[in-house]
Amino acid sequence: MLTVMIFVFLIGYLCIALEHPLKVNKAGTALLTGTILWVLYTFAAPDLIPTASAEEFKEFLDAYPAIADLPFVEQCTRFVVEHQVLDSIGEIAETLIFLIGAMITVELIDAHGGFMFITNRIKTNQKKKLLLLVAFITFFMSAILDNLTTSIVMVMLMRKLLGNYKERWVFGSVIIIAANSGGAWSPIGDVTTIMLWVRGNISSSSTIPHLILPSLVSMIVPVLIMMRFLHGKVTPPDAFTYNENDKLLKELRTKEKLSILILGVLCLIF
Repeated sequence: MLTVMIFVFLIGYLCIALEHPLKVNKAGTALLTGTILWVLYTFAAPDLIPTASAEEFKEFLDAYPAIADLPFVEQCTRFVVEHQVLDSIGEIAETLIFLIGAMITVELIDAHGGFMFITNRIKTNQKKKLLLLVAFITFFMSAILDNLTTSIVMVMLMRKLLGNYKERWVFGSVIIIAANSGGAWSPIGDVTTIMLWVRGNISSSSTIPHLILPSLVSMIVPVLIMMRFLHGKVTPPDAFTYNENDKLLKELRTKEKLSILILGVLCLIF
């Protein structure tokens, strides 16, 4: 059964990777693949659980003594359905709720001109300089925000600065790399480091000096590689791609835009 599960996973992964040639929606493929894998895992649970989740299974039976009197196959089925599936759905729900909240906040900042405070100050139209600037902004912003929120904010900024969608792909990939690198050296830059910091496993005085240089290298090397393939000037978005309220937003004072940006970022942090 394990071999069948691996085969199903590989087929599903290939269908997702080849979405455009196959003309199959990757979201539907992912949901179907996940459902099939959970069903197969439920049938294979009596063979897999004793080796893969023995300790967790024991804790489950201790918590629900009535289930311990059932046949072993039924115990495994209940463990998968009532514990592992629910835990998995809970983790996915946490991510989705976080994304919804973060994206709403980012959209509100954008709708009220907060990002214009940044875009109005980016004067360069050279692709290489802009890529370097975006990478460093993302790197240090991710040390305060988490990498996922930083990626959302910076991708929104790129929509304001870049008109060519292929250029946005390049800048987006660098944003993801820089956000992950920036979140690694700060105790509050990533969910994992936050958990370690709260538990007292790491401290700011030891984490930052030891990790900031490796994090910088992991960001700078890909950026330098990407810069070799970028030439010329940035293609700005066409006029019709801007928000309809942009004319009104341009009348906002700089202090008002800055206030909106700061308030939005503080909401994302806390």
